[in-house]
Amino acid sequence: MRDYLYTEHLIEERGFIDDISLIRFNLKNNKEKIPTIIMYHGWGSNKESQRLRAFILANLGYQVIIPDAIYHGERNRLEKYDAKTSTKSFWPTILNNIEEAKKLLDYCIMHYNVDPDRIGIIGHSMGGFTAAGVFTYNEQIKTVVILNGSFNWKQANQMLKKMIGLEDNNSFVEEEKKVNLIDPMNNMELILDRPVLLLHGSHDSVVNIESQRLFFEEVKPQYSDKSLIQLIEYNNLNHFVTTNMMEEAAIWFKKYL
Repeated sequence: MRDYLYTEHLIEERGFIDDISLIRFNLKNNKEKIPTIIMYHGWGSNKESQRLRAFILANLGYQVIIPDAIYHGERNRLEKYDAKTSTKSFWPTILNNIEEAKKLLDYCIMHYNVDPDRIGIIGHSMGGFTAAGVFTYNEQIKTVVILNGSFNWKQANQMLKKMIGLEDNNSFVEEEKKVNLIDPMNNMELILDRPVLLLHGSHDSVVNIESQRLFFEEVKPQYSDKSLIQLIEYNNLNHFVTTNMMEEAAIWFKKYL
Protein backbone atom coordinates (compact mmCIF):
# COMPACT_ATOMS: atom_id res chain seq x y z
CA MET A 1 0.00 0.00 0.00
CA ARG A 2 1.20 3.51 -0.73
CA ASP A 3 1.95 5.32 2.52
CA TYR A 4 1.70 8.98 1.54
CA LEU A 5 -1.58 9.42 3.45
CA TYR A 6 -0.22 8.39 6.86
CA THR A 7 -0.11 11.11 9.51
CA GLU A 8 0.66 11.26 13.21
CA HIS A 9 -2.99 11.69 14.16
CA LEU A 10 -4.72 9.41 11.66
CA ILE A 11 -4.84 5.63 11.27
CA GLU A 12 -5.49 3.93 7.95
CA GLU A 13 -6.10 0.20 8.13
CA ARG A 14 -7.41 -2.60 5.95
CA GLY A 15 -9.92 -5.14 7.11
CA PHE A 16 -12.64 -7.60 6.20
CA ILE A 17 -16.25 -8.06 7.24
CA ASP A 18 -16.77 -11.64 6.11
CA ASP A 19 -15.83 -11.33 2.42
CA ILE A 20 -16.21 -7.54 2.25
CA SER A 21 -12.76 -5.99 1.93
CA LEU A 22 -12.48 -2.44 3.21
CA ILE A 23 -10.25 0.46 4.20
CA ARG A 24 -10.93 2.40 7.38
CA PHE A 25 -9.66 5.85 8.33
CA ASN A 26 -9.89 6.87 11.97
CA LEU A 27 -8.32 9.35 14.38
CA LYS A 28 -5.75 7.78 16.71
CA ASN A 29 -6.69 7.13 20.33
CA ASN A 30 -10.33 8.03 19.73
CA LYS A 31 -12.34 6.07 22.31
CA GLU A 32 -15.58 8.00 22.00
CA LYS A 33 -18.45 7.06 19.69
CA ILE A 34 -17.47 8.43 16.29
CA PRO A 35 -19.54 10.07 13.54
CA THR A 36 -18.94 7.78 10.57
CA ILE A 37 -19.22 8.04 6.79
CA ILE A 38 -19.54 5.01 4.52
CA MET A 39 -18.06 5.75 1.09
CA TYR A 40 -18.97 3.76 -2.05
CA HIS A 41 -16.80 3.70 -5.19
CA GLY A 42 -17.91 3.68 -8.82
CA TRP A 43 -18.03 1.09 -11.59
CA GLY A 44 -14.60 -0.26 -12.47
CA SER A 45 -13.06 1.51 -9.48
CA ASN A 46 -12.13 0.22 -6.01
CA LYS A 47 -11.66 1.30 -2.41
CA GLU A 48 -8.06 2.40 -2.99
CA SER A 49 -9.14 4.99 -5.56
CA GLN A 50 -11.24 6.74 -2.89
CA ARG A 51 -8.48 7.05 -0.29
CA LEU A 52 -7.71 10.72 -0.85
CA ARG A 53 -11.38 11.71 -0.58
CA ALA A 54 -11.70 9.60 2.56
CA PHE A 55 -8.53 11.19 3.95
CA ILE A 56 -10.03 14.66 3.51
CA LEU A 57 -13.20 13.73 5.41
CA ALA A 58 -11.29 11.83 8.10
CA ASN A 59 -9.18 14.90 8.82
CA LEU A 60 -12.41 16.75 9.56
CA GLY A 61 -13.10 14.34 12.41
CA TYR A 62 -15.08 11.54 10.75
CA GLN A 63 -14.34 7.86 10.68
CA VAL A 64 -14.53 6.84 7.02
CA ILE A 65 -15.10 3.28 5.82
CA ILE A 66 -14.68 2.34 2.15
CA PRO A 67 -15.84 -1.15 1.13
CA ASP A 68 -15.05 -2.89 -2.14
CA ALA A 69 -18.10 -3.85 -4.18
CA ILE A 70 -18.32 -7.35 -5.64
CA TYR A 71 -16.39 -7.73 -8.93
CA HIS A 72 -14.08 -4.91 -7.81
CA GLY A 73 -10.87 -4.52 -5.83
CA GLU A 74 -10.20 -7.64 -3.79
CA ARG A 75 -13.59 -9.21 -4.57
CA ASN A 76 -13.15 -11.14 -7.82
CA ARG A 77 -12.18 -8.15 -9.91
CA LEU A 78 -13.31 -8.39 -13.54
CA GLU A 79 -10.87 -8.36 -16.43
CA LYS A 80 -12.85 -5.69 -18.26
CA TYR A 81 -15.40 -3.04 -17.34
CA ASP A 82 -16.66 -2.35 -20.85
CA ALA A 83 -20.27 -1.88 -22.00
CA LYS A 84 -20.89 -5.61 -22.43
CA THR A 85 -19.67 -6.41 -18.92
CA SER A 86 -21.52 -3.52 -17.34
CA THR A 87 -24.77 -4.70 -18.91
CA LYS A 88 -24.43 -7.99 -17.06
CA SER A 89 -22.91 -6.84 -13.78
CA PHE A 90 -23.72 -3.17 -13.09
CA TRP A 91 -27.11 -3.59 -11.40
CA PRO A 92 -26.26 -6.90 -9.68
CA THR A 93 -23.30 -5.09 -8.09
CA ILE A 94 -25.53 -2.28 -6.81
CA LEU A 95 -28.19 -4.69 -5.56
CA ASN A 96 -25.55 -6.72 -3.72
CA ASN A 97 -24.17 -3.55 -2.11
CA ILE A 98 -27.64 -2.81 -0.79
CA GLU A 99 -28.25 -6.37 0.39
CA GLU A 100 -25.02 -6.48 2.40
CA ALA A 101 -25.29 -2.92 3.78
CA LYS A 102 -27.12 -3.96 6.96
CA LYS A 103 -24.37 -6.47 7.78
CA LEU A 104 -21.76 -3.81 7.13
CA LEU A 105 -23.52 -1.24 9.32
CA ASP A 106 -24.18 -3.66 12.19
CA TYR A 107 -20.57 -4.82 12.25
CA CYS A 108 -19.19 -1.28 12.16
CA ILE A 109 -21.44 -0.18 15.01
CA MET A 110 -20.40 -3.18 17.10
CA HIS A 111 -16.66 -3.25 16.35
CA TYR A 112 -15.61 0.17 15.03
CA ASN A 113 -17.08 2.40 17.75
CA VAL A 114 -19.55 4.04 15.38
CA ASP A 115 -22.06 6.49 16.81
CA PRO A 116 -25.31 4.85 15.57
CA ASP A 117 -27.05 8.23 15.51
CA ARG A 118 -24.39 9.87 13.33
CA ILE A 119 -23.93 7.73 10.23
CA GLY A 120 -23.64 9.33 6.81
CA ILE A 121 -23.11 7.87 3.37
CA ILE A 122 -21.51 9.14 0.17
CA GLY A 123 -20.96 7.61 -3.25
CA HIS A 124 -19.76 8.51 -6.73
CA SER A 125 -21.30 7.25 -10.00
CA MET A 126 -22.28 3.60 -9.39
CA GLY A 127 -21.47 4.36 -5.77
CA GLY A 128 -24.01 7.17 -5.97
CA PHE A 129 -26.70 4.72 -7.10
CA THR A 130 -25.64 2.43 -4.26
CA ALA A 131 -25.67 5.22 -1.68
CA ALA A 132 -29.16 6.23 -2.80
CA GLY A 133 -30.43 2.68 -2.29
CA VAL A 134 -28.64 2.06 1.00
CA PHE A 135 -29.92 5.39 2.35
CA THR A 136 -33.49 4.67 1.25
CA TYR A 137 -33.67 1.28 2.94
CA ASN A 138 -31.70 1.99 6.12
CA GLU A 139 -33.43 4.64 8.18
CA GLN A 140 -30.61 4.72 10.73
CA ILE A 141 -28.44 6.52 8.14
CA LYS A 142 -28.88 10.18 8.92
CA THR A 143 -27.79 11.81 5.66
CA VAL A 144 -26.48 11.08 2.15
CA VAL A 145 -24.37 12.86 -0.47
CA ILE A 146 -24.66 11.66 -4.08
CA LEU A 147 -21.85 12.52 -6.52
CA ASN A 148 -22.87 12.06 -10.17
CA GLY A 149 -25.27 9.24 -9.34
CA SER A 150 -29.05 9.03 -9.18
CA PHE A 151 -32.06 8.28 -7.01
CA ASN A 152 -34.04 7.79 -10.22
CA TRP A 153 -32.93 4.33 -11.27
CA LYS A 154 -35.43 3.55 -14.01
CA GLN A 155 -34.80 6.66 -16.05
CA ALA A 156 -31.05 6.51 -15.44
CA ASN A 157 -31.02 2.88 -16.59
CA GLN A 158 -32.90 3.77 -19.77
CA MET A 159 -30.39 6.53 -20.50
CA LEU A 160 -27.44 4.24 -19.84
CA LYS A 161 -28.87 1.57 -22.16
CA LYS A 162 -29.42 4.15 -24.88
CA MET A 163 -25.88 5.44 -24.47
CA ILE A 164 -24.39 1.99 -25.10
CA GLY A 165 -26.90 1.05 -27.81
CA LEU A 166 -28.98 -1.44 -25.83
CA GLU A 167 -32.28 0.44 -25.50
CA ASP A 168 -34.09 -2.35 -27.41
CA ASN A 169 -32.38 -5.18 -25.55
CA ASN A 170 -34.85 -7.19 -23.45
CA SER A 171 -32.41 -9.77 -22.14
CA PHE A 172 -32.56 -8.51 -18.57
CA VAL A 173 -36.29 -8.10 -18.02
CA GLU A 174 -36.45 -9.93 -14.67
CA GLU A 175 -33.44 -8.10 -13.30
CA GLU A 176 -34.89 -4.74 -14.37
CA LYS A 177 -38.18 -5.62 -12.68
CA LYS A 178 -36.28 -6.04 -9.42
CA VAL A 179 -34.43 -2.78 -9.96
CA ASN A 180 -37.68 -0.94 -10.64
CA LEU A 181 -39.35 -2.48 -7.60
CA ILE A 182 -36.82 -1.07 -5.18
CA ASP A 183 -36.05 2.07 -7.21
CA PRO A 184 -35.85 4.89 -4.62
CA MET A 185 -37.96 6.98 -7.01
CA ASN A 186 -40.81 4.52 -6.40
CA ASN A 187 -40.33 4.58 -2.63
CA MET A 188 -39.98 8.27 -1.90
CA GLU A 189 -41.96 8.02 1.35
CA LEU A 190 -38.83 6.41 2.85
CA ILE A 191 -36.72 9.45 1.94
CA LEU A 192 -38.92 12.39 2.85
CA ASP A 193 -37.56 14.92 5.37
CA ARG A 194 -34.19 13.19 5.58
CA PRO A 195 -31.12 15.28 4.58
CA VAL A 196 -30.11 14.65 0.95
CA LEU A 197 -27.41 16.48 -1.05
CA LEU A 198 -27.15 15.89 -4.81
CA LEU A 199 -23.98 17.07 -6.58
CA HIS A 200 -23.82 16.59 -10.34
CA GLY A 201 -21.99 17.86 -13.42
CA SER A 202 -24.38 19.49 -15.89
CA HIS A 203 -22.52 17.89 -18.82
CA ASP A 204 -22.11 14.42 -17.33
CA SER A 205 -21.83 12.08 -20.33
CA VAL A 206 -21.94 8.88 -18.23
CA VAL A 207 -24.82 9.45 -15.79
CA ASN A 208 -27.06 12.04 -17.39
CA ILE A 209 -28.14 14.68 -14.89
CA GLU A 210 -31.75 14.62 -16.13
CA SER A 211 -32.70 11.58 -14.04
CA GLN A 212 -31.45 13.29 -10.89
CA ARG A 213 -33.19 16.53 -11.82
CA LEU A 214 -36.51 14.71 -12.21
CA PHE A 215 -36.12 13.05 -8.82
CA PHE A 216 -35.32 16.37 -7.19
CA GLU A 217 -38.27 18.13 -8.85
CA GLU A 218 -40.69 15.45 -7.68
CA VAL A 219 -39.44 14.91 -4.14
CA LYS A 220 -38.60 18.47 -3.00
CA PRO A 221 -42.24 19.71 -2.92
CA GLN A 222 -43.05 16.83 -0.59
CA TYR A 223 -40.42 17.88 2.00
CA SER A 224 -41.80 19.84 4.93
CA ASP A 225 -38.40 21.56 5.26
CA LYS A 226 -37.13 22.31 1.75
CA SER A 227 -33.60 23.06 3.00
CA LEU A 228 -33.10 19.36 3.79
CA ILE A 229 -32.76 18.48 0.12
CA GLN A 230 -30.51 20.29 -2.34
CA LEU A 231 -29.32 19.77 -5.91
CA ILE A 232 -26.15 21.61 -6.89
CA GLU A 233 -25.24 21.53 -10.58
CA TYR A 234 -21.73 22.24 -11.83
CA ASN A 235 -21.77 23.97 -15.21
CA ASN A 236 -19.84 22.31 -18.04
CA LEU A 237 -18.59 19.54 -15.74
CA ASN A 238 -18.47 15.96 -17.01
CA HIS A 239 -18.35 12.79 -14.89
CA PHE A 240 -15.81 13.98 -12.33
CA VAL A 241 -15.57 14.79 -8.63
CA THR A 242 -14.11 18.23 -8.02
CA THR A 243 -12.66 19.95 -4.97
CA ASN A 244 -15.79 22.12 -4.92
CA MET A 245 -17.92 18.98 -4.63
CA MET A 246 -15.83 17.71 -1.74
CA GLU A 247 -16.13 21.08 -0.03
CA GLU A 248 -19.94 21.03 -0.37
CA ALA A 249 -20.00 17.46 0.95
CA ALA A 250 -17.87 18.45 3.96
CA ILE A 251 -20.12 21.42 4.74
CA TRP A 252 -23.21 19.21 4.44
CA PHE A 253 -21.82 16.53 6.74
CA LYS A 254 -20.80 19.15 9.30
CA LYS A 255 -24.36 20.46 9.32
CA TYR A 256 -26.24 17.17 9.44
CA LEU A 257 -23.78 14.68 10.93
